[in-house]
Amino acid sequence: MRTEEELVKLIEYHNDLYWKKSTPEILDIEYDMLLQELGDINPNHSLITQIHTPEVAINAKKVKHNNPMLSLNKAYSLEEVLAWAKKYIRNNDELFRIQPKFDGISANYENGILATRGDGEFGENVTDKLPLIELESEGYRGKLNRDVRGEIIIRDDDFKEKYNTITRKDGRLYKNSRNAVAGIIGLKTIKLMLAQNAKVTLIDYEYISHTVKFAQLAEKWDEILSKLDALPYPMDGIVIKLADATYAESLGNTAHHPRGQIAFKFTGIKKETKLLNVNWSFGKNCLTPVAELEPVELGGVTIRHATLHNYQNILDKDIAIGDIVTLERAGDVIPYIISSKNGEHRKSCIISECPSCGQELKLVGPELTCQNDECFEICLQRLLAAIRSIGIERLGEPNVRKMMESLEVKSLKDVFELSKDDIAKLDGFKTKSIDNLYNEIQKRKVVNDYELLAALNIAGIGKTIAKTILKTWTIAELQNLSLDELSSLDGIGPERAKGITEDLITNATLIEELTSIITTVQTKGQIKEDSKKICFTGKMPEKRSVYEKLASDNGFEPFSKVTKELDILVAMDISKSSSKLKKAEKAGIQIMDLETWLNSIK
Repeated sequence: MRTEEELVKLIEYHNDLYWKKSTPEILDIEYDMLLQELGDINPNHSLITQIHTPEVAINAKKVKHNNPMLSLNKAYSLEEVLAWAKKYIRNNDELFRIQPKFDGISANYENGILATRGDGEFGENVTDKLPLIELESEGYRGKLNRDVRGEIIIRDDDFKEKYNTITRKDGRLYKNSRNAVAGIIGLKTIKLMLAQNAKVTLIDYEYISHTVKFAQLAEKWDEILSKLDALPYPMDGIVIKLADATYAESLGNTAHHPRGQIAFKFTGIKKETKLLNVNWSFGKNCLTPVAELEPVELGGVTIRHATLHNYQNILDKDIAIGDIVTLERAGDVIPYIISSKNGEHRKSCIISECPSCGQELKLVGPELTCQNDECFEICLQRLLAAIRSIGIERLGEPNVRKMMESLEVKSLKDVFELSKDDIAKLDGFKTKSIDNLYNEIQKRKVVNDYELLAALNIAGIGKTIAKTILKTWTIAELQNLSLDELSSLDGIGPERAKGITEDLITNATLIEELTSIITTVQTKGQIKEDSKKICFTGKMPEKRSVYEKLASDNGFEPFSKVTKELDILVAMDISKSSSKLKKAEKAGIQIMDLETWLNSIK
């Protein structure tokens, strides 16, 4: 058994690794067990009630919080959550609010000052980071312009799309969104981040919430977990709080946490299993290794597959088929392999030839890539990506594969030129499904120019960057820009500009062919920085185009489908269960009925 002195030394060591260096060596649950062990020896030790926050803005002035920002008590199982709740419920109908526990930096914005949580009483003033910050709150997404308490994070989609090119001062990429947030908020100057078009988000703690009665908490637990886990934010758990704020406040606080709420932590759920095989799946630019596992239960779900991320990750972890691997579910729906132990019989999972075309693979950065422009699987994935960007929702991988194999479809141009007779040749298509797909393809012959640009699969140009570029230039103007002019645009830079120029030359014929078939809506000078994205769904008294025109006239940007970028979904009847309504609810998008929206713009 460890002494108090040994435990204190160990806890302080892990505090330094986690909060100052962002390089933890143990899981949260193992850390909490150390605290519990210390508490058994000395329940009054200051380390037990100490509140931590990532070390940022070293030279920042301290800000006193009007209301202390306390930490939360933790639970690692549903049974612990129910035991906590039973202590405070007044009856079985007691309401609880369940919210995401974001994995970032707790912060408070009040009277024009942004401050981190700090020690709970005094935070660090990081107001100079406001130019990088976007607020997400109920019914609002834009500049930080109102008092709010929340978490500074980088959205999962932003990290994937933006931070694959945003670097630190030393030129290295950020490893994960948590490290990136701590690093950026801790910078003395944000000039480099502004130049790279970096963005972080302050998400209101009260923005996303599910209400449930105590009597139904256990029954609905998995459903709510699934909904919250699917949101595009870094999370390490969920927060359960009494819905009656007055009652919760009356319960008071300990020195460390409020009694009326508790955190359920995802981190700590891990299991060992055997790696049976590794399959290499195709993306539009690289091959991704996917682990085939001996089935194991993890967090109440039977796991058979896990991502191995990339070629370099396999080398770094020395992973081979037959090894015993450790899985962890640390805030993600899909578990991943954190370590590997040599198995009795090991077989390399590294491949050197493309599984589709047989050509020798090339290592580009950490990724294995097929350089054959005619490789069927690579062409398939690039066409799929283009179809998604252009917004033809009914076309999934199986049908695109059929089109390429039997109709010799190779590009978006070929898709737009399909007739009903062509579609009828595909297996599984009958009159109604033929009409539906054909009509949807025809509808997408009118697209925003940034959707077309994103559909060209130019490296580093997704919809967000495309939209930024085309606020200033048209596609035609973009094709004639010099390298220096292109490099000066937000989020581009010299290296990306060179790649864009080359790809625009390569795609010149395709652009010309597409623009002769489809109509592109020019967005140059049309989109305001703070315009909200809105989508209309369901049967309405007037044609949808009437409401989209009304939305545009009132500063909104109409969208034709529910995407991660959407701010508001408007439906005639929000009680109906359409696929768009379900998708919007799952993504935490604001949903309004038509009458409410019409009244709001009056």
